[in-house]
Amino acid sequence: MQDLTLVMAQLDPLVGDIPGNTDRAIETVREARIEHGADIVVLPELFLTGYPPEDLLLRPSMETRLREARTRMAEKMARDVMVIVGYPGRREGQTWNLAGVLYNGEWLDEYAKQALPNYQVFDEQRYFAAGTRPLVIEHKGARLGVLICEDVWAEAPVQQARDAGAEILVTLNASPFHQDKPAERLALLEQRAREASLPLVYVNQIGGQDELVFDGGSACVDADGQLRVQAPHWAVGLMPVQFVREQGRWVPQAGEIDESVEPEEDLYCALVTGLRDYVNKSGFKGVVLGLSGGIDSALSLAIAVDALGPQRVQAVMMPYHYTADISKQDAAEQAELLGVDYEVMPIEPMVEAFMGTLAESFAGTERDTTEENLQSRCRGVLLMAISNKKGLMVLTTGNKSEMAVGYATLYGDMVGGYNAIKDVYKTWVYRLARWRNTQSPAIPERVIERPPSAELAPDQQDSDSLPDYDVLDAILVRYIEGDMSAEAIIDAGFDHEDVYKVVKLVDRCEYKRRQAPVGVRVTRRGFGRDRRYPIVNGWQPGE
Repeated sequence: MQDLTLVMAQLDPLVGDIPGNTDRAIETVREARIEHGADIVVLPELFLTGYPPEDLLLRPSMETRLREARTRMAEKMARDVMVIVGYPGRREGQTWNLAGVLYNGEWLDEYAKQALPNYQVFDEQRYFAAGTRPLVIEHKGARLGVLICEDVWAEAPVQQARDAGAEILVTLNASPFHQDKPAERLALLEQRAREASLPLVYVNQIGGQDELVFDGGSACVDADGQLRVQAPHWAVGLMPVQFVREQGRWVPQAGEIDESVEPEEDLYCALVTGLRDYVNKSGFKGVVLGLSGGIDSALSLAIAVDALGPQRVQAVMMPYHYTADISKQDAAEQAELLGVDYEVMPIEPMVEAFMGTLAESFAGTERDTTEENLQSRCRGVLLMAISNKKGLMVLTTGNKSEMAVGYATLYGDMVGGYNAIKDVYKTWVYRLARWRNTQSPAIPERVIERPPSAELAPDQQDSDSLPDYDVLDAILVRYIEGDMSAEAIIDAGFDHEDVYKVVKLVDRCEYKRRQAPVGVRVTRRGFGRDRRYPIVNGWQPGE
């Protein structure tokens, strides 16, 4: 009986670190050969450069560095194991998204990705030419049809590989996470396998890269579309797939299957992974954040501690006249609960000094949001000073609902290097906080239960100037992710005044979002790579 061991290498590359990624590939294959007896090892899409390399692809030295990497792999890679790995390549005057096949020191062939995504966060047509031919490579009696990521989402490349004689489909991927994506991805794999009547192996990247985060979940489905093996989500590792030849066909055997988790856990893991990789790959010692006693900073603190450990996190309470005593108490309680470095820095002297300097210029004017924003900006100055002195990145804490309608202060609470909850709607902030507390105590219950407030004015609550968050978020999802018009949202049952207020706020606050730090993208359409609206425009909401 013939058998074949294919190992899915679910790895976390560093974009641009071609030598480091090459070393990881060499070590990974050695480990797969020793621990699993691998006949074939498959690594993710564009692994040698990391994904997405963006305009690094335009650097003149890119091809030289990749040629050196491939030469090193040919010299150092373990023998008697076929390696399929992703990298970009300059061939015949064009750049291609390639999967190369290496065996016993020889690069046997290359496959060029055919379906180049150019939507949402993807802009591969900016960089790559589209391939046109299939690649079917034989090893140990098995004919492998090689594909790359979007080729599976399109239909034609799969059929092309089957028609070229493939017996097992193998696809290299860098498929970023958003909510519900794992289930959609698995359903697609099952459908494509059934259509081709072939087993399909799907190897995905893991880890964070700027605002993108990759969840892994590498999998193998059989020719009937049944899931046979699945690697854990949110973890680097090797996952073997055993194939046995039965009645002239290669059949994947049942192996480990990662258990599905609650949506809250999946989302929380995405935020932790994105923050951890951003901080570690950027070389920061840790993070510092303003801890207000509110829900957003409380959740952000829990994420930071889970991502980096308490010893790498500093929290600062910066009270003013309008900061409630319970906010001070709750912030101190959470800091102690999570074991982080905690300081209290009252901002009254700073605010009063600024107001004294501005008194003559402001003479004859009424108090308005200017004074409120000044409080926030004083806090931003303190956090940036700590960042500069201690080498800690400032973690901002505004959620997607607030960023959408501009409920944030430029050069104040928007100051920072990264925002773990930037793409998390307020209603989900509460869901995540409650879920996190089911794992271990992390957020004081009163923080979750009390009405949200910026505490920049007496008795201030968010609901004074915004619809209730369940209504606000429902409108925002339709407008931002669904591209529904104001009138279409109203027709769906929402109040006319609420809808027009919200969509106008979203439209006029684009300039703020352009100046906000990046954050983990977890929805179908986040602010950043996904949604690119002009700051200056005359578009009027309506139909």
